[in-house]
Amino acid sequence: MAETDSGSGSSAPRKRADARRNEQRLLDVAAAAFVASGVEVPVREIAAKAGVGVGTIYRHFPTRADLIVAVYRRQVEACAEAGPRLLAESSTPHAALARWINLFVDFVVTKHGLAGALQSGDAAFETLHTFFLDRLVPACAQLLDAAAEAGEIQPDVDAYELLRGVGNLCIGAENNSRYDARRLVGLLIAGLRVH
Repeated sequence: MAETDSGSGSSAPRKRADARRNEQRLLDVAAAAFVASGVEVPVREIAAKAGVGVGTIYRHFPTRADLIVAVYRRQVEACAEAGPRLLAESSTPHAALARWINLFVDFVVTKHGLAGALQSGDAAFETLHTFFLDRLVPACAQLLDAAAEAGEIQPDVDAYELLRGVGNLCIGAENNSRYDARRLVGLLIAGLRVH
């Protein structure tokens, strides 16, 4: 028998599952739209691409800020959760670190308009930067610690400084075709190796 919270019938769990799937679909479509057009993309475009009405988006995410925060929280979680998986799959901890930093670069470079949104004064964004640091700094630190323990990098590399440095190398990359942030970040990660 299906477990229900409200006792209102067996359709309740299905509706919740459908609602979760719809929400995940909206987040996927919104994320792609933010990459293509920035965080100011009209909600009606996101709705059209998701095959839903604008009201459906606002039912899940009452404000644009709520949608932006949900998209980026989900992406931060995915990046943080990738660290242990990459560490288990990669040939060396340094290789895992390099792969994870590439995911981080993808995250940073594709965030058109996020920096401006974060500085907009909207209360919905106040906790996003803290969440970002709380999830990604420990993930990076775990990879750095593993690489240091393996003797692949020096043990004094600080995760926050590394992420800040990578982020700074990514500034402006989306606006300048002559600037290859990924190449520079690759040089930085290669430079961490103990020779």
